[in-house]
Amino acid sequence: MDEEPKHAACYFLPKLVALTAKEFSLMPFNQRIISISQSESMTVTTTTWNAIAKELDGIEIITDPNQLTKLSLDYYHFSPILQGQLQDKRGNLVVRPASEAEVIQIARTCVKHQVPLTVRGAGTGNYGQCIPLEGGVILDTTRMERIRWLKPGMSCVEPGVKMAAFDKQAREIGWELRMAPSTYRTATIGGFIGGGSVGMGSITYGQLKDRGNLGTVRLVTMEEEPQIIQLRGDDVQKVIHGYGTTGIITELEIPLAPAYPWMEIIVVFDDFMTAAQFGQVLSDSDGLVKKLVSIHAAPISSYFVGLKNHLLQGKHAALLMISEYDFEPFQNLVREYNGEITYCKTAQEAAKKTSLLEFTWNHTTLHARSADPSLTYLQTFYFTLERVEQMYRHFGDEVTIHLEFLRANGKAVPAGLQLVRYTTPERLNEIIQYHEEQGAFIANPHVYTIEDGGNKQIDRDKLQFKQKVDPYGLLNPGKMRGFGSYFTPL
Repeated sequence: MDEEPKHAACYFLPKLVALTAKEFSLMPFNQRIISISQSESMTVTTTTWNAIAKELDGIEIITDPNQLTKLSLDYYHFSPILQGQLQDKRGNLVVRPASEAEVIQIARTCVKHQVPLTVRGAGTGNYGQCIPLEGGVILDTTRMERIRWLKPGMSCVEPGVKMAAFDKQAREIGWELRMAPSTYRTATIGGFIGGGSVGMGSITYGQLKDRGNLGTVRLVTMEEEPQIIQLRGDDVQKVIHGYGTTGIITELEIPLAPAYPWMEIIVVFDDFMTAAQFGQVLSDSDGLVKKLVSIHAAPISSYFVGLKNHLLQGKHAALLMISEYDFEPFQNLVREYNGEITYCKTAQEAAKKTSLLEFTWNHTTLHARSADPSLTYLQTFYFTLERVEQMYRHFGDEVTIHLEFLRANGKAVPAGLQLVRYTTPERLNEIIQYHEEQGAFIANPHVYTIEDGGNKQIDRDKLQFKQKVDPYGLLNPGKMRGFGSYFTPL
């Protein structure tokens, strides 16, 4: 790579800065000083929050300390590593815009005062996606909750629309969201786009990033005069799982799935690998329409207090959502693998109870940690059942297997949110390293940067887009590791 210029003529500043752009972007925000030629200077040493609040008059603002704490955090405490790193992080004030015009006003004000801006939805993430590392303004999108339009196969929504509320309306015309996290009842669509990746429905529609799962994104940039940009096609990848670092989403067009009457079913097995094989065959059965295939090794099901009458001690469990139209052939598959159905609700019956979804994906971790706080988790692509069995035999009770089947590259594969009995950071890293050495892929939930939680590589397209839409690095600073070297030629 070329040597970084000693004093970069930064394209995003009105005039030449005295510091290198890299030095400037890495400075804490309360210490940033921009020295400008011709003796002009702009110094941000102590943020005048009262002045900022005055400039945002007419927009809902929250400064109550208890609310600031609540709206600064997510479920980062699932990780003992992140708990130490993030527990004291707080924003300075929260704003709740109700329109795109108010978002533009907020962005303009933050750029003017050079203060960080962190966007959040419902805050149901698990690794600090919406936690402000440098304080500043938190933009809560939950008041932007309008469904702009809804038609068969497609809808246009604001980012704060809650997923379950959307589906209630969409099902009236026979459609629903393609996928959703286990926090479906409270999560927002925009939050899932910015911080999520997979969930209920991924057994059919794969990962959020897969082509076709997001139609159009409308966003506001972080410039002196914020711009509105619309992304379509493959360009939407620039905001998916970007933690809000690449623009402020104000509108989304999302493809939908045909809505089925989903039965909720529990099947138990005497042997874990039989349960896993059943999950794989069910996932591979193209004629059986399903939305959730979640397999839990004993003793995970013992943590599900609300289901204790349906989960036999020592048994391994499959928690499933299957189309009512396919129940008869599904029963044949259960018999083939010597399973026992212990819970079976029609779609109408299931709607009156807590959904099985809320015992799967990372809700499994939530229930387990409620009973045993020493537990943490990993996010793993095993790819094959052979690798699942290898890890099951190798780690024993130290790493208890929890599988979620999803489609990846056209195949149904076992992924894991396995429970780990935490002892030390060193041992946790050894467990991760062993998985990776054996060919599994770990999406590390114990780091808060986009790259380190994914494929450990800088996404150059996303990085270059951030340079364009957030040249000062004010959006959720510290979450895109690659941005620290963004003045070195790519």
